[in-house]
Amino acid sequence: MARVSQEHLDARRRQILDGAALCFARNGFHATSMQDVLKEVDLSAGAVYRYFSGKDALIAAIVSEVMGEIRGAFEEAARQTPPPTPDALITTVLGRTLAAREFLAVDGQPGFPRLVVQVWTETVRNEELAAVLREGYGAVLAAWTKVVQAYQDSGMMRTDLPADDVARTMIATAQGFIVQQSLFGPVPMEALGNGLRALMSMDAVRPVG
Repeated sequence: MARVSQEHLDARRRQILDGAALCFARNGFHATSMQDVLKEVDLSAGAVYRYFSGKDALIAAIVSEVMGEIRGAFEEAARQTPPPTPDALITTVLGRTLAAREFLAVDGQPGFPRLVVQVWTETVRNEELAAVLREGYGAVLAAWTKVVQAYQDSGMMRTDLPADDVARTMIATAQGFIVQQSLFGPVPMEALGNGLRALMSMDAVRPVG
């Protein structure tokens, strides 16, 4: 039997994950069966189960991948001197994450924000997924905290407030923007950048009188 290359294995895994993500974004986790995933990716059960044991494993893999991408982007930013400002950094990373999943369209609307909200909801009943999300969040928080510390070290941000608190707030801003997109439809990334820049300017703009 011919040996299957790692490139082929990686491509097949990518095919399965993308197909599953589209199914979940379209119909939700509970309404999606493994048969739906098999039909979407046009593969046999054996081919899919070679990589993933079921829906929970697919969901966990999708979450881990997204968290890893975000963590990596902020770890890279923390190594820059100084790192990009929050308005530029958050919009760039979030925009890149959304753009990489434009194929997750549902009725002509971006499906990734819907998928994210479904993941958060699913963690209420699925402790294994909750553990995956907590682990991913912890790694992302650590990466964002390093960015804030870099801001403080370079004199860009006040140092009398805990870097962890600032990092959590930055994460909450990105999460809230995703929720808005899920509930109310697409919003240009420019809107997030403009809002962050306005908030960042408050110390520089003093009221007259």
